Amino acid sequence: MPRKKPPALQVEMVKTDDLIPYIRNAREHSNQQVGQIAASIKEFGFTNPILTDGSRGILAGHGRLMAAQKLGLGEVPTISLSHLTADQQRAYVIADNKLTLNGSWDVEMLLAEIQTLDESGFETPLLGFTDAELAHLAEDPWSSDMNAMENIESRDTAAKGKMTLLFPEPERDRVSDILTAAFADHDIPGFEID
Repeated sequence: MPRKKPPALQVEMVKTDDLIPYIRNAREHSNQQVGQIAASIKEFGFTNPILTDGSRGILAGHGRLMAAQKLGLGEVPTISLSHLTADQQRAYVIADNKLTLNGSWDVEMLLAEIQTLDESGFETPLLGFTDAELAHLAEDPWSSDMNAMENIESRDTAAKGKMTLLFPEPERDRVSDILTAAFADHDIPGFEID
């Protein structure tokens, strides 16, 4: 069956009370996260419309709706994805949340951007990172822990620790190669894989 060509996307303002959360949405939003989304909407505006199924059912944007309600907004921008099949809509609910989680940060660039914003007086808590998260990101695990390990004599078994990592069998060799290369790159003695 050929796929429907998506129509030009149009933003439509819809009353918050008319939107229907997807009953089987697997993504959860804590009160803290809803507060962060609300703060973001206050600072930047409602820049990311809620995506609907064509009948006011939410496909993506449950947290944004909760934040809008917290802020007392009577209506929000929406975009209808009615051109998708029922299965595509159901899948999109999951994919929209999961695909974002599959990304990673260029930590050096992220910290540089946050520092620039901080120096300009921007309220960096609006970015969603806690102080503890930023401190953890700023740590270089290879410069502290690994440098300490470099000072351990390879025969000094009392100073060594043992770590067990569990991976699916198909990934074992790949993970082993990655870890072996990482320890070799930093010239750390005594690394063994059982």
